[in-house]
Amino acid sequence: MIKNDQQKKDIVVAFDFDGTLTTTDTLIEFIRFTHGLRRLLWGLLTNAHLLLMMKLGLYPNWKAKEKVFTHFYRGTAYKQFTLWGRDFADVAETMLNKQMVDTLKRHLAEEHTVCVITASIKEWVQPICNRLGINIILATRIEVSPNGILTGHFLTPNCHGTQKVTRLLEVFPQRQSYKLYVYGDSSGDNELLALADTGFRVNHYKSY
Repeated sequence: MIKNDQQKKDIVVAFDFDGTLTTTDTLIEFIRFTHGLRRLLWGLLTNAHLLLMMKLGLYPNWKAKEKVFTHFYRGTAYKQFTLWGRDFADVAETMLNKQMVDTLKRHLAEEHTVCVITASIKEWVQPICNRLGINIILATRIEVSPNGILTGHFLTPNCHGTQKVTRLLEVFPQRQSYKLYVYGDSSGDNELLALADTGFRVNHYKSY
């Protein structure tokens, strides 16, 4: 963490990814990238009842997401999955929110400690974040079998809601020692925004 001077607190800046640094949900776009539109639509139709129940609050967010992930990626070689994530960075770059990227660059220029906290999967988030100069990525992690095959399960809890606060405090535990900026766009960011000294809703966004 970088100090501005001896009188000021360190500054930590946390960005949500989907809908904040990007203009849309990258899960859907990543599935389209790896499987094509037809298989994407069929997979979403197959799981439509779970997605509807999730929207109605009758089925856990993390479980619905894991079911969709399992449908598309169980049995995939981890090496292939990481190659897809690397190549997807070119697609993700076209989805970036220019205003938010400009804000991100200003924070980096001021030597603030910047991280991304996202429910998306690290393997497709990290490559584009690294291009943006972000090296701290707190994301949902996936389980890989000893022989390098995706099981379809999550290794960590889905990084959403209260889990975002948990993950942030694991990396930056001394909460009173730093000032926290948070940028988010959805209800999944509510708890993290509540923790912030200064929080920004991207859909009502004003540059800091």
